[in-house]
Amino acid sequence: MQASLLLDACRKYGIDFFTGVPDSLLKGLCNELYDRFGTEGDTHVVAHNEGGAIGLCAGHYLASGKPGLCYMQNSGIGNAVNPLVSLMDTDVYAIPCLLVIGWRGEPGVKDEPQHMKQGKITLGQLDLMDIPYRILSSDTTEAGFLAYFDELASLMDSGKTVAFVVRKGALESSRKPVYGNGYAMTRESAVGRILSSDDAGSVFICTTGKLSREVFELREARGEDHSRDFLTVGSMGHASMIALRIAVEKPNRRVWCLDGDGASLMHLGALPVIGKRAPSNLIHVVINNGAHETVGGMPVCSGSMDIASLASAAGYTCVLTADSESSLDRALAEAEKPHSGPVLIEVRCACGSRSDLGRPTTTPVMNRDALMSFIR
Repeated sequence: MQASLLLDACRKYGIDFFTGVPDSLLKGLCNELYDRFGTEGDTHVVAHNEGGAIGLCAGHYLASGKPGLCYMQNSGIGNAVNPLVSLMDTDVYAIPCLLVIGWRGEPGVKDEPQHMKQGKITLGQLDLMDIPYRILSSDTTEAGFLAYFDELASLMDSGKTVAFVVRKGALESSRKPVYGNGYAMTRESAVGRILSSDDAGSVFICTTGKLSREVFELREARGEDHSRDFLTVGSMGHASMIALRIAVEKPNRRVWCLDGDGASLMHLGALPVIGKRAPSNLIHVVINNGAHETVGGMPVCSGSMDIASLASAAGYTCVLTADSESSLDRALAEAEKPHSGPVLIEVRCACGSRSDLGRPTTTPVMNRDALMSFIR
């Protein structure tokens, strides 16, 4: 069905505020929202994480008396559980909200390893939180959807948070907004230069999404093994904490965290934790293309945020920026000099990736074991 049907039903009911974190299964909805409202106004806000989006919906209801719509991948339910059960629930403030959740890893549907467990437990999580839901499929008719919406709307009238769970291919949009920025250097080119700059003793902790896929394929193209790389295929936003602890426990090894702007924004509190612990062997690279590019390209929430200034304020010893191959090479040379604490390099690059970009052919457990063996 067309995502416009969902938005039109929302507006008719009185939902006029939309927020969330983009998801590939919700690309039709995200495109529709971006093309209608953009991300710079008050109608549509891309949140830093799903729990924060629930908080925005709570504030909107308190200010206007109207529910908001919050969209997320099902992996984001984990970030949203606390405000859903301790703030929105009818046993607490009874604040209604419409959730639209992409069902990655649905049982019986082929998907990546990080989505399989979450896919199995998604409906059970909603049941456990007493959140009524209806499932949207590619064969959901307009009449069927409107009946579902009326059912959920009547529950919102009584203070309930409710949900649409969206199967793969259920939501489409004819709108095709162009996402991008003004930078020329590709992420894959930047990652390749980073991998080439270091010696054979370092380890690389890579964030979820296309960055990890590019690291894997670059190693394959070079004829190198994958024992030095940990591909954090799930748990978006936590790669820097994994890297921090490895750096602290292995002080004689250089540890690189290859992070993304959307991922780092999701749990920005990691920066002062790293700054406080001050590992001199940690280089934290934030690839900044201003977009949730892996799941469709919608802009992240950062706006005018200065990542480099935040890192400096958080206690990073050396903070560098690069927006071209030549400036990246200079930043890498400086980063690899001795420093008394952690280094951050913000790498500004273009959106997009190769159309034939593959996926890791090793399992997560194989990745884990190879890295642990290399570190030992």
